[in-house]
Amino acid sequence: MNPIPAKTFFERFHNTWLQHLHLLLSQLSAAPKPTSPEDHRYLSQLADRVMTHYEDYYRIKSHAAKHDVLAMFSAPWTTSLESSLHWIAGWRPTTVFHIVYTESSVRFEAQIVDLLRGHRTGDLGDLTPRQLTRVSELQCQTVREENEITEELSQWQNNSCDLVSPSANMEANIERLVEVLEKADDLRLKTLRRVVEILTPQQAVEFLIATAEVQLGIRGWGLEKDRKRESM
Repeated sequence: MNPIPAKTFFERFHNTWLQHLHLLLSQLSAAPKPTSPEDHRYLSQLADRVMTHYEDYYRIKSHAAKHDVLAMFSAPWTTSLESSLHWIAGWRPTTVFHIVYTESSVRFEAQIVDLLRGHRTGDLGDLTPRQLTRVSELQCQTVREENEITEELSQWQNNSCDLVSPSANMEANIERLVEVLEKADDLRLKTLRRVVEILTPQQAVEFLIATAEVQLGIRGWGLEKDRKRESM
């Protein structure tokens, strides 16, 4: 029996993974507002479950990339819209901070009167000065790491002529591209994890809801756009 090609295997995994993300989003959205230590523990466990889901994704992606890294960049399992937003075969890590700041601003504006009266909500609109400082510091660090990885990819691309030269070591060149992708994916996962660590369980759940809604929303819109284009 012939083994399943890495591209086909990952496409199946990717679709199944997204279905599970839909299920996790439903669980996140149904989570209660914490009123007891037990509630906080439940929300923490729920956030951990979602992070494990993301960790599984990048673990399987790393395995597939070692077998066919070019498929990860062409990504036939993504929509045209998703592909247009990609940074090194995936979402840009600094996107996380736009989600945090946007969600925090929306919630803060909706409850500004209560907050000014000293009523704490404990949600993303109620980030402490210490939390905001840590998020800002993490953002600066992530931008630096993003730029370093982008430069590595640029160097690989600038040496593209070497790929077709008679003396080219194609295997070594492809291995370098795998390393660049793994660094990008490590940064994506690390950024998600560190933001969740900065937040309280309630805030982490709200952040993960917003993150999943953005990811699934873009995919849904992309699928609709692709269907309309193909039917023309």
